[in-house]
Amino acid sequence: MATEQVKKAKAKKKKVVKQVPRAMAHILASYNNTIITVTDPNGNALGWASAGMAGFKGPKKATPYAASVVVKNLAEKIADYGVKEVSVFVKGIGQGREGAIRAFHTNGINVIAINDVTPIPHNGCRPPKPRRV
Repeated sequence: MATEQVKKAKAKKKKVVKQVPRAMAHILASYNNTIITVTDPNGNALGWASAGMAGFKGPKKATPYAASVVVKNLAEKIADYGVKEVSVFVKGIGQGREGAIRAFHTNGINVIAINDVTPIPHNGCRPPKPRRV
């Protein structure tokens, strides 16, 4: 009798996954890598993936093809959340920017909006003093 109760207590509960039909995708496209994070509207991460995580090494990580593979991996990860539409926020000037956005469409996720949030200096930091030879 006691062992049955212990077994019931140890039985794992199924985790209830919240449904997020509309999410936000944050793409960081640098010269060296492409990192994509998908969040719910509050900013809580649902999943993330990068080109290095997908098995690319060296300069291949920053290519548009690597970005499309990253989106494919990420789409499989977030399938449980029922994401149908994403608003995309792109940061950086790497090659994976457009490849990642196109890959969302090919993986069955609608892209509602695209925002460029690349930081731009409004005068920047002070330049180095001139070199004396």
